[in-house]
Amino acid sequence: MGSPRSSGNTRGSRRRRWASLLGATALAVTAGGALAAPAGAASADVDFATHCIPPAIAGLPPIDGTTTARIEVDKAAPKVGDTVTVTYKVVKPAANNPTDLALPADIMTPTGKVVLGGAQTGSITVAGPKKNDPVAGKAAFPSFEMTGTFTVTAPGAITLSPGDYNIHTSYILELDTPCTVTNPPAPVSETVTATDGTPANTRAIQLGSASGKPGDSVTVTGSDFTPGASVTLAGRSGATQTADTATVTANAQGGFSGSLVVRDKTTTGVVAFEGSAWNADKGAGPAAYVVVDDTPVPAGSQKITTTVKAGTLSMSQAGDAVDLSPVDFGKGGASDGALRSVTVKDFRGGPAGWSLTGKVTDFTGPGAKIDAGKLSWTPACATKAGSPSTCQAGSAGPVGASGATLASTPDGTLTGGEFTADAGLSLNVPAFTPPGTYSGVLTLTLT
Repeated sequence: MGSPRSSGNTRGSRRRRWASLLGATALAVTAGGALAAPAGAASADVDFATHCIPPAIAGLPPIDGTTTARIEVDKAAPKVGDTVTVTYKVVKPAANNPTDLALPADIMTPTGKVVLGGAQTGSITVAGPKKNDPVAGKAAFPSFEMTGTFTVTAPGAITLSPGDYNIHTSYILELDTPCTVTNPPAPVSETVTATDGTPANTRAIQLGSASGKPGDSVTVTGSDFTPGASVTLAGRSGATQTADTATVTANAQGGFSGSLVVRDKTTTGVVAFEGSAWNADKGAGPAAYVVVDDTPVPAGSQKITTTVKAGTLSMSQAGDAVDLSPVDFGKGGASDGALRSVTVKDFRGGPAGWSLTGKVTDFTGPGAKIDAGKLSWTPACATKAGSPSTCQAGSAGPVGASGATLASTPDGTLTGGEFTADAGLSLNVPAFTPPGTYSGVLTLTLT
């Protein structure tokens, strides 16, 4: 594909030069900046047919070519629950700079998708920085790369293939060029093999009573411990171990029965564990236990008591309407915005964590709709200082009608606190969606 033809007419020449400049920018967005790839597992370069659509203002036809790409991961053998960082590197874009005009550095911002298959399906949203080397006229576009993450949810072989990508350019005008896989899915570039991780801990304990006076003994029975192992019985005050301990030995079936003298008046539970210190993988409990302090009040004294009441798990939103950025008919692409901040307050004071999930309806408009699966988010979560729990953001990716996790906290000995969840939103609008306003409803559920 060559540069636009010249004209003797001055006005026409200027118009064509302007169009040529815009055309160079539009085609440049099928490439990007040369970036250093992070260390990761070995992966294979794959070739796939690509259809790229320059912005209409460039006046250039679609680009049908071959993209060479590679998917890299930071964990080749993750466990279920692990977060894997994925790098999508476009080694050789589908087109060259067709004009004699050079393109400046740092005008290109790439985004895209990586497609999962096998034991875990779906897609990963990836993005790259606004960085590229200058591109000389008629020169080949440099490689570029994008990164994202996903959480492993199932054991087995998980395949990763390059998906559609888009480059946004900020040069003269703000322009997008979406590039789609002509015959999806593209070939598999990387495969990770996920395992179940640590075997489930089935150790368990039961107490002979749930309360007692200071200095009383409580019977502790256990099951599924390591046969012949030395097992420590210990009192707990919230997340802290007390000085009340005892030792028993598990029998040939992994069971035991022993007694623990509970003296600490702040005791809230009892645990049992193998080894020199508490380990959730080799322990059981805490089983709830309350010390009933009925020590008589000395003459001339007054016993003062207060109660800390358990509260509820609740959430509130900073608003109920989100306006995404507009896109152009014939071009489509990313319509971006931000979720209204969600505040979660967990004042229950127990051992349970929580999960905040979201799902979205299709976006309906004037005689058409945009599928719910076109909405993706990039979650973030912050924990207020002093909170017993730590908030974990969900994985970036599609929300869809089936839903995805925005944020969560794990179960623990004592949980709770205040948290703020946010997310960047991006709706991938098809190029020739009829003009108009499209709306969908994102429903958040806290459990």
